Amino acid sequence: MNNFVIRTFQENDFDVIKSLLEQEGWDNLAGKSQETIQALLNSDPALVALDGNDVIGYLRGLTDGAITLYICEVLVMENYRKLGIGQQLINLAHECYPSTRIEMLATSASQEYYTNRGFRRFHGFRKSAEESV
Repeated sequence: MNNFVIRTFQENDFDVIKSLLEQEGWDNLAGKSQETIQALLNSDPALVALDGNDVIGYLRGLTDGAITLYICEVLVMENYRKLGIGQQLINLAHECYPSTRIEMLATSASQEYYTNRGFRRFHGFRKSAEESV
């Protein structure tokens, strides 16, 4: 396995992250660049995986520090998948808040990835900012 480095997100990482989002079809995040940058800057943890100086993946999470670590996004460049980078990002995020449970949303394409790693399904609800309260 290659030696990848994980560090905290920096604003100059965003151009590569935006490209990853576009490639994955996550147009809502890619199309709202300013909001997505602000979300990354305000999130804890916000991590990037690097191969040398190149950003190859990222994780954005939110936590109360005691009970819940909510992972908002985990995304790894397609040609770096199946190398354990996503798992490393999740593990490091959880090491920062080891007493928390991990919760996340997953696409139908990634469900098997998470269930194979011990995550279980749970039920939730969502309403976007554009929808009325």
